[in-house]
Amino acid sequence: MNLYGFFKFLLGFILAILLLTGASATAVLYFAAKLTRIPEKPIFQNEKPVVKKVSKSPQKTGGTSSTKSANKLDPGTYRAVVVEPIGLILRDTPSRNAIRIGGISYQEKVIVLEESSDKKWQKVRVDDISDRIGWVSGGNTERLD
Repeated sequence: MNLYGFFKFLLGFILAILLLTGASATAVLYFAAKLTRIPEKPIFQNEKPVVKKVSKSPQKTGGTSSTKSANKLDPGTYRAVVVEPIGLILRDTPSRNAIRIGGISYQEKVIVLEESSDKKWQKVRVDDISDRIGWVSGGNTERLD
């Protein structure tokens, strides 16, 4: 084996190693970028808001407007916003084993109706057209009023 053949072999070997390293780094970066992207939130059929029919003629409510009654809350209730970044699970009873009846997104407004005696659960009504009511884990909302 002469010196020219040895250098030719060495150069080919180094180029092959560089090519494999570059391809591996490119593949790792590609898949890492795909895996770090946050997927879109799925919308399930039972979470779609129910659209209520609104009559075109305004109804009189004895001198008070309907917007004033909508803004007033019962005693002991207050408006709040969800502060848990991943949102909350809406359940039918205050228990981790309860049936999941929906979800509440981050920064969505709710009305806190009551709290459990140990303050671990809050009964809330989602402040949108659907008027969903259920229990969420306590401490994940921030009072607005």
